[in-house]
Amino acid sequence: MGSALYESSLKSLPRLGRGKVRDIYAVGDDKMLIVVSDRLSAFDVVLPDPIPDKGRVLNEMANFWFGRLGHIVPNQLTGIDPQSVVRGEDEMAQVKDRSIVVKKLKPLPIEAVVRGYLIGSGWKDYQNTGTVCGIALPKGLAQAQKLPEPIFTPATKASDGHDENISFEETAKLIGKDVAEKVRDISIRLYKEASDYAATRGIIIADTKFEFGTDAKGNLVLIDEALTADSSRFWPADSYQVGVSPPSFDKQYVRDYLETLDWDKTPPAPKLPPEVIARTSQKYKEALERLTGRKLA
Repeated sequence: MGSALYESSLKSLPRLGRGKVRDIYAVGDDKMLIVVSDRLSAFDVVLPDPIPDKGRVLNEMANFWFGRLGHIVPNQLTGIDPQSVVRGEDEMAQVKDRSIVVKKLKPLPIEAVVRGYLIGSGWKDYQNTGTVCGIALPKGLAQAQKLPEPIFTPATKASDGHDENISFEETAKLIGKDVAEKVRDISIRLYKEASDYAATRGIIIADTKFEFGTDAKGNLVLIDEALTADSSRFWPADSYQVGVSPPSFDKQYVRDYLETLDWDKTPPAPKLPPEVIARTSQKYKEALERLTGRKLA
């Protein structure tokens, strides 16, 4: 097992914020350093135990997709080496292989979720209403079944607590109809292209979420992370079958463990047993290797 970073402690840059997983620092007025920690959140609660190497895996995976999908939409990357914007060996070690320097953009207040399969909250919604986030689907679909076409089911980003699914109409009210349509079309295109590629590597991308920002000219830019094991459901194609929830290369393994506990999904979260931590770390690495052919240095 590699080492783990629960929280970065850089002194050479002003800290702008700390997300569930990422620590954000200012680099001048127009750029930011994003450090991907090994924190894990489940059910929107950050767990007390870091998952060794998880941040490095997420960083490598997002960079892979940013590079692969750059022809569809511009992304936040600047190409600046994160180690060049911090000071001292300790800070360089903290940012190595788990950070990016990005353009400072204005984030849209929504998460762009694309679902290609009927699972998770979408499956629960469908069982109750025959729809997913207000989108009518054919009758008689089973759990984990592939949808006729991928659907766009946006959510609002809750700064604390749970993200809430919203309709396309509500999205249009928040960000404007033209931008909402553009975000929907780009998100579905990103998902389709990534899914087609992942299929050649034996992985099904069941669903994923994207985040977008706008630059000074109002252009849409892909921000945050893209198609990582934190923001997507990855299933091994060789063990996929309709009607059952497939095993996955993401934090579903941790979610499944937490579901066996008497925990009400509010903070503080329970500690994880060492074997769950080790298995989760292994699953993240396996997803990276399968998808990209790359191993962690």
